[in-house]
Amino acid sequence: MTSVVLKVAGISCSHCSAAITKAVGALDGVLNVIISLEEKTVEVEFDPALVDVDAIKGAIEDQGYDVVF
Repeated sequence: MTSVVLKVAGISCSHCSAAITKAVGALDGVLNVIISLEEKTVEVEFDPALVDVDAIKGAIEDQGYDVVF
């Protein structure tokens, strides 16, 4: 398993959290999604054999949020 923490602009409420959790959690290979509204981060635990960081970023961006570094 691998873990990545992404900084996400625009997340500020439970609706944001739920939308991102649902979208990222639906990807094959994602095991856990932890969102920090205070730090504006999304931590994802995933199986790199099934999903990559670009797919995770894409799922977040498809919900209308920007992944920043």
